[in-house]
Amino acid sequence: MDNFIVSARKYRPATFETVVGQQHVTNTLKNAIKSNQLAQAFLFCGPRGVGKTTCARILAKTINCTNLQPNGEACGTCDSCKAFQNGNSFNVHELDAASNNSVDDIRNLIDQVRIPPQAGRYKVYIIDEVHMLSQAAFNAFLKTLEEPPSYAIFILATTEKHKILPTILSRCQIFDFNRIKVEDMAAHLASIAVKESISYEDDGLHIIAQKADGGLRDALSMFDQIVSFSGGNVTYHTVIENLNILDYDYYFSLTDSLMQQATSKTLLTFDEILSKGFDGSHFISGMSHHLRNLLVGKDSVTLKLLEVSEGVRQRYMQQSQLTPVSFLLSALNIANQCEINYRLSKNQRLQVELALLKMCHLNAAFNLVNLPATEDQVKKKTDAASIAPQTTTITAALTPDNLTKEPEVKYNAAPSIAAPVSEPSKPQAIITAPVDSPPAPARPQAEKPKIVIPAKTTFIPSLKDLSTGNSNVVDEEDPYIKGTDKNPFTMDDFLKKWNEYAIKLKKESKMSLFTIFTTEAPVMLKPYDFEVVVSNKAQDNNFRDEKPDLLNFLRVQLKNFDIQIFTRIDETIVTKRPYTDQEKFQHMASRNPHLLELQKSFNLDFN
Repeated sequence: MDNFIVSARKYRPATFETVVGQQHVTNTLKNAIKSNQLAQAFLFCGPRGVGKTTCARILAKTINCTNLQPNGEACGTCDSCKAFQNGNSFNVHELDAASNNSVDDIRNLIDQVRIPPQAGRYKVYIIDEVHMLSQAAFNAFLKTLEEPPSYAIFILATTEKHKILPTILSRCQIFDFNRIKVEDMAAHLASIAVKESISYEDDGLHIIAQKADGGLRDALSMFDQIVSFSGGNVTYHTVIENLNILDYDYYFSLTDSLMQQATSKTLLTFDEILSKGFDGSHFISGMSHHLRNLLVGKDSVTLKLLEVSEGVRQRYMQQSQLTPVSFLLSALNIANQCEINYRLSKNQRLQVELALLKMCHLNAAFNLVNLPATEDQVKKKTDAASIAPQTTTITAALTPDNLTKEPEVKYNAAPSIAAPVSEPSKPQAIITAPVDSPPAPARPQAEKPKIVIPAKTTFIPSLKDLSTGNSNVVDEEDPYIKGTDKNPFTMDDFLKKWNEYAIKLKKESKMSLFTIFTTEAPVMLKPYDFEVVVSNKAQDNNFRDEKPDLLNFLRVQLKNFDIQIFTRIDETIVTKRPYTDQEKFQHMASRNPHLLELQKSFNLDFN
């Protein structure tokens, strides 16, 4: 036990070449040393355990080496290198800013900077966790950092770059350290295992590297732990058992059960996972990651995004070929929603089980959608299409084949089921009818109405006259007043005339229309085009009947004949009538905000 040294210290890199996964930093530093272009201050930033302090120490040792190698590395045999390795070098000073963060500590450091090195070219000051310095300490450090002596070099290291003052950042060369890749960590662990004569499996080392999340120091600590646990045999099963990680086999088996729609097997597998002490949130997060890996594994181009061992990568490739993309995307969406709602749910196990059951029935839902329609379904769709209002209208052609009977009903210009004529005085134009609309019931000949339709022409011949060759026609008026004026107007002008017309409707006792006009103000879609929202089809029909008179009124009053009004049905609108005095006042104030100013000015209140 006295001689045991943890792997993170025993195998700490001593040269730039042995640093793992930070070649962009080490190459830059070596070139700067060889060309003698060293900066006065360096800032090494990045996540924990990626080699910031290690690179700082290697840099401090290398720049004072008296026998520098051609590749820019320290020799390790000169007096300076030996003193550094033994920890008694007078040219390298380390300060832990986490515990020495006061302004006095920085002043002591500045006093030391004034003393030149007794041996060697440079005095190197390494300040670890520099973001922990106080505001006063940073300010005291600024001047020395900007204009240090020629022999002084500062190397700052931090995990939280955003906490450092911009004035400090501008005085340093900044090096961002990356998270170490899984492959690089696994290879480094394998080399250590060979040196220590430890047997291992590649899958086990990959699991350790994934669990380390980019930090090599964490990976080495876990490696030592598992070596002790397994007695020097690092296998896949010993790793997942010691680190409490869900086995890949569970996810591969679950995916097979989901594809086979085996609900019982799926629920039993999830119960087994819970019985081993795993949390449901941890499971559903891992399931999402597994589905994501299957989606990535479908294309050889994206296969490199799988940070797993070669054996597991092959399993992903095989299973991804058996799972459709539609299933993976839908299952990913279900798993993501479950993960979001998990912590808010009172029955968290049911939340996960429900998500798994949904995934089980995804293929059944896809197959149901793709089934060809049966004869009964086709007949039902045809019948529904013949009854339901259509959105497309056609113009009835006046041919000898359809002139044998007098028309006995009118059809509105908008798509709707035929309705009996209620206002014979309405102007007429061309005959329009909905597609596949059902025939209207016959009416007595004595009550035969005119053919009423809003259109652009100014006359309509009788079908009987056309069939008998009679040239007598009945001239009909166009429902809209003609004009060429296009005067601009504001929204306030429009609403003023809109309200005037609403008052006119109230005087005429057209309360259903008055409700439409006062429930919601129209909205401008684009210049001179407005939209009115109604709550049902009946209101839509009433408004359409009133539309010609309304447009004529607005166009004439505002002197703009480009005005158009459209309706949109929104059944979610609930009209609430004001009853109390306060509700009536709030209703009126919503339409005229000046009433609120009037109330405040005279300090009015309700009796």
